[in-house]
Amino acid sequence: MTDRGELAAFLRSRREQLKPEQVGLPSYGRRRTPGLRREELATLAGLSIEYLERLEQGRDTNPSVAVLAALAEALRLSDDEKRHLAMLAMKRHSAALFPAPRPVSDEARPTVRALLDHLDPTPACLLGPIYNVVAWNSACEAVIRPMGVLDEDPPNFIRYHFLNPTARQVFADSAWAATADEVVGWLRSAQPDWGSDAEFRTLVDDLGGVPEFASRWAAHPVAFRQPGGSRLSHPDAGILNFSLEVLLVGEADHWLQLWLPRDEKTTSAIKALLSAPPPLRIVPS
Repeated sequence: MTDRGELAAFLRSRREQLKPEQVGLPSYGRRRTPGLRREELATLAGLSIEYLERLEQGRDTNPSVAVLAALAEALRLSDDEKRHLAMLAMKRHSAALFPAPRPVSDEARPTVRALLDHLDPTPACLLGPIYNVVAWNSACEAVIRPMGVLDEDPPNFIRYHFLNPTARQVFADSAWAATADEVVGWLRSAQPDWGSDAEFRTLVDDLGGVPEFASRWAAHPVAFRQPGGSRLSHPDAGILNFSLEVLLVGEADHWLQLWLPRDEKTTSAIKALLSAPPPLRIVPS
């Protein structure tokens, strides 16, 4: 079940991030608190200040659809943010109607593993709700193992992005920051379903001491998985350019991520990585 404070925290975060000029209000210089004042949002949404205060403090967790729609409009929420707001509210007072999500660590079906193999030499991996890497094909391994993604067991792209120093070398500064925004948004969006999962909580706890993660997590960003692009500075192959395609898989809340080369150089680099001998493993005597 969704924690009663999540809806309140999400509403507060959106009010604090919305500038007065974005809704046609004068800012009057520096303010004691960031974003809109509570009375300003109440006026825009047609609510009483007392009721909005109860919502933001978690003392009222059952707002009507009309109230949610008014708040979404007043806060200028994006489509992803509206979806997240609705999910938080529904999970809170209609949890019995939602089937329990599968565990974060749910394994890939054999048919999906076979599909990954058939996708070679296109790098592809199967990802879980908290961006855990559930399975991957040979081409994907050839690309991400030298980057250090598979150093941890089980591998996780979010933990890698914030805790592995190699990630700072793989991504340019701006790309690292943009990807950090994106993956934290994905994790927040997964919270209504998997927030009580032990692996979810462990991941958030492990990353809580990293300032770049903590500040983003506190801002309550949300994002849902979409196709995109990635430019990587690969330690063995140099600059690689990919288009990323996302395909949902079955009922296990997994999704396939395909790394489609954008240029011939990237295609040739993948072939070279696949043909390279595996690194020498030294076994202690």
